[in-house]
Amino acid sequence: MTLIGRTRARGVETLSLDSTANRNALSAALVGELADALTDCAKDGDVRAVVLTHSGNTFSAGADLRDPPHPDALVDLLRQIVTLPKPVVARVTGHVRAGGLGLLAACDISAACTTASFAFTEVRIGVAPAVISLPLLPRTDPRALARYYLTGERFDATEAARIGLLTVAGDDVDEALAPILDGLRRSAPQGLAETKALLTAKVLKTFDQDAADLTALSARLFASPEAHEGMTAFLERRDPPWVL
Repeated sequence: MTLIGRTRARGVETLSLDSTANRNALSAALVGELADALTDCAKDGDVRAVVLTHSGNTFSAGADLRDPPHPDALVDLLRQIVTLPKPVVARVTGHVRAGGLGLLAACDISAACTTASFAFTEVRIGVAPAVISLPLLPRTDPRALARYYLTGERFDATEAARIGLLTVAGDDVDEALAPILDGLRRSAPQGLAETKALLTAKVLKTFDQDAADLTALSARLFASPEAHEGMTAFLERRDPPWVL
């Protein structure tokens, strides 16, 4: 079963998360397939840019709690998006939770429709947005992250754009993306690669400095009794015992 759809139009390769049975949760299999597709795009001289989108009403529900990727694999995927020598553009027409927000932050440009919603839900199951902080902390408003990391509150696309998680939000995401994709198609491959390297230098420093510590933190938290109870409660659709 293929979990990543692939199409191409005028040099833009579209990779679609296509695991709607679990709301495009980041399973070990999906992360592996997406990494392979990105590797193919990096090697293909006919690909000018990559669009990362989704099937169904959810871009990604976060980590697959039944088949989670190893933290190292998620770090590698996020770094691969950041270092891909071609722009990666997120196209969101649904909801994004937890680990899915790390994918958005890793992309060079992110666009969403105004009906999309976002939430960092990790704290509610007893873990923390550790690995996904690698691209998020350098690119997103720190005061806003403090609020949404700590509360797990849902916020809309307008707020996501205000805090730097999105580049643009609009009623019609394809209309919003049209001039962006046109600009990428008009740009030289070398110019795009070198300009992207300038833009991502500080993000990559965060990966180099903090990836090992945040990977260890993620593994420790997911193995803890509190996280086990939180994940069990989530899967059973009930409140965990700490809810007041």
